[in-house]
Amino acid sequence: MKNVIAFFDFDGTITSKDTLFEIIRFQKGAAALYAGMALLSPLLVMFKLKLISNHRMKEIVLKFFFRNTPLDVFQQQCDDFCRLRLPALLRPKALNAIAWHQAEGHKVYIVTASAENWVAPWSQTLGIPCLGSHLEVNDGRITGMLTGPNCNGNEKVCRIREAVHLTTFETVYAYGDSSGDREMLALAQHKGFRAFE
Repeated sequence: MKNVIAFFDFDGTITSKDTLFEIIRFQKGAAALYAGMALLSPLLVMFKLKLISNHRMKEIVLKFFFRNTPLDVFQQQCDDFCRLRLPALLRPKALNAIAWHQAEGHKVYIVTASAENWVAPWSQTLGIPCLGSHLEVNDGRITGMLTGPNCNGNEKVCRIREAVHLTTFETVYAYGDSSGDREMLALAQHKGFRAFE
């Protein structure tokens, strides 16, 4: 049956780790990552206590590590990350599920809170569109802010509805691993919560 669509979360579902921290480690080095996390630890505690939103915390981290980075330099390093580091983070069971959907002729999308910059270069090699967060760029440099909402929670559903007409699909699959995937999972008849761990 080809009138089927499947949505996959990325971090924690397809990958074994949060790729925001892995992209920082890859581009800046482990020492810079740990030093930055130590400096940001009071804010991270506030985030855990839900005193700072997911959107705001992401911008704080991105601004700390990447503000004023030229986009072309950042993107080249994201491309290198997808080629050199990301394969070791991918869950084999998730890759098998993606391959199965594609073999069955199903439409597949990656829907992620991560920036498209370090997910799309990988997903495009599989012919899969990526719906992710967008980084703000000013004068060719990353500001550390997001353009539009963080692609998490209900925003995942908004982005899906912008990209596809769900009513044209008879069957919907969705895979996720966290509370930020709850709304996306609710769209599907076939829900895979932490299915690949």
